Amino acid sequence: MITSIVMISCSTDSIPEVAQAIADLPGVSEVYSVAGHVDLIAIVRVRQFEDVAEVIAGGISKVDGVLDTETHIAFRAYSQHDLEAAFSIGFERTD
Repeated sequence: MITSIVMISCSTDSIPEVAQAIADLPGVSEVYSVAGHVDLIAIVRVRQFEDVAEVIAGGISKVDGVLDTETHIAFRAYSQHDLEAAFSIGFERTD
């Protein structure tokens, strides 16, 4: 699975509508309205790199109200669970 984080600048008067339109696109798993230098962050999960271009350039960028996107491809995922497991290697549980 290829995960991309897409920062999206959009028309401020239509953030909820733009967010919903993006969330409805195939390959988009989550959309967050955020504070900061962008308005929305979308998480895109696809099986092939070619699909990244289709979802972002062919989908997200064409949604009415989207002004700009910046895409980051994830190399590796870490979660609290994964980090705890990695740092506990070699230590026996005492509970």
